[in-house]
Amino acid sequence: MKRLVLLIALLLPMAAFAVQPDEVLPDPAAEARAREISQKLRCPVCQGENIDESNAPVSRDLRLYVRERIVAGDSNDQVIDAVVDRFGEFVLFEPRARGGNLVLWLAGPVMALLALLGAWRFLRSRAQARPETAETLSQAERERLDQIMRD
Repeated sequence: MKRLVLLIALLLPMAAFAVQPDEVLPDPAAEARAREISQKLRCPVCQGENIDESNAPVSRDLRLYVRERIVAGDSNDQVIDAVVDRFGEFVLFEPRARGGNLVLWLAGPVMALLALLGAWRFLRSRAQARPETAETLSQAERERLDQIMRD
């Protein structure tokens, strides 16, 4: 049973916790704030990981910088602003909806509305289109059809 538990523990995909013991703040509340902020910031090198999980040296520097700002008394927003000032908005996993980013924030909903409008117009025009009316058969054609159907 112990081997099974050990095997499962080894096979489970676990995130690599990159925060080193020497980085951890002695105050649990401040450390929790630092971890929360670190999960919102993207590693400039790895790009797909937050700095809390990244092993890149720049992520370690950023984690230490975040903790320095927290110890200095900055709020979460002030810490994030300080990191953005140094590295740009690229480090934010959720870029702010202002300036040039506003176009990106609005492009999705606008495209969805345009697609819905286009679909509505297409379906509406299709419903209004008159089906081609078939000409009625002449008497001679009806008799010929009846004869074909009987044979």
